[in-house]
Amino acid sequence: MSECLRQGDSEVPATPVPLRRNRRFQTLWIGAAAANLGLEAVEVAYPLLIMSLTGSPALAGLFGFAQIGTALLVGLPAGVVVDRWDRRRILLISEAVRALTLAFIVLSLTAGQANFGLLILAAVVLGAGTAFGAPARMLLIRAVVPDHQLTAALSQDEARSGAAALAGPPLGGALYLVSRTFPFVAAIVGFVISFVCALVIRVPKAEKHTEPVSDEPRSALAPLTTAFSGLLELLGDRLLRSALLLVSIFYFSITAAILMVMVTLRHQHHSPGTIGLALSGTAVGMLIGSALVPRLNRLLSPGALLLCASTLTTVAVALLALPLGPVWVFAMLTLAALGLPALKILVDIMIFRQTPDHRRGRAIAATITLIGAGSPLGSLVGGLALQFLGVTGAIALIAGVQAVITAAGLANRHVRSARWPA
Repeated sequence: MSECLRQGDSEVPATPVPLRRNRRFQTLWIGAAAANLGLEAVEVAYPLLIMSLTGSPALAGLFGFAQIGTALLVGLPAGVVVDRWDRRRILLISEAVRALTLAFIVLSLTAGQANFGLLILAAVVLGAGTAFGAPARMLLIRAVVPDHQLTAALSQDEARSGAAALAGPPLGGALYLVSRTFPFVAAIVGFVISFVCALVIRVPKAEKHTEPVSDEPRSALAPLTTAFSGLLELLGDRLLRSALLLVSIFYFSITAAILMVMVTLRHQHHSPGTIGLALSGTAVGMLIGSALVPRLNRLLSPGALLLCASTLTTVAVALLALPLGPVWVFAMLTLAALGLPALKILVDIMIFRQTPDHRRGRAIAATITLIGAGSPLGSLVGGLALQFLGVTGAIALIAGVQAVITAAGLANRHVRSARWPA
């Protein structure tokens, strides 16, 4: 890969159809938005349900760890499958499996047979579904969007994530107050809508790619090498490596910081509702940042974009150490998240424009795996830092890590000199 983005592999039509009239993309977007909203709503219900069944916050945390851990473990092999099989079919299977898993939870709750073991099994299945479904959906979006509209399409997709993160938790909490089953039903409806949307669209068939045949005996480690090939390809590109590191550190920093400000706000005797509103600043920042992406791409080079976003996050996280209440927390989390959509879209565009189609599934799966590792690591380090350093010391540590990564980017001439194509 080169440090400059190559021009895309699709040409601008003589009379381009506006993105808002691209029915295949908008159909996929509606399905993704419905599934995402349902997922965000049900994420509130899992810990509440587990604590009501077991009384253990630790077991409630184990559910999230099992779900994220499975997605990370399955992610790299899933990318190989997405590259080799029909991507639309993979998305359909993923959505169907996740909907059926949640339906089984609803039936067990209705029958009074729900238990922690069943929920952990569901976490593993849901995590695996995410590992296959997420890269398949991204590649379907790429297949139905021309290259000149790719940034706008990815910006709209990021806005969908921010809106779901903002609306989903309050919706899930409200539904759970009515009935323990309702958040799960909402998530099932979201997956069904996503399934139908993927079912009705038609996408161009991916070009068949035949792997070169070698006369040498196949190594026993060949499947493992294939699974890791996307990861190695990403890490081999200087700019991509830097962008992925910054996005991963962002999730590390934000996850740890959220844990810390939750402790601070609880010590200040704020209500759970107030704390929830304060923490919604991250979602608001992502929504605003998504709208800014096209303008930022025009004004800043890739390297400047990376460094500005990382600097902004460093400053915002450090300022969270000031005990100025929930409004201050909301403002700083909004500020910290402003640059995240631009960073994620930068990575996506580089993968789409620099990676051949038959290897994009592996590259996207590796991206999701690397980025996804930041949150659980942030939760672990944040908890330990709180235990031994206190809130102020813990925030200083996290902001320091972010600052070191930013300084390393500033010192890297390959990052500073990276340019968009003319």
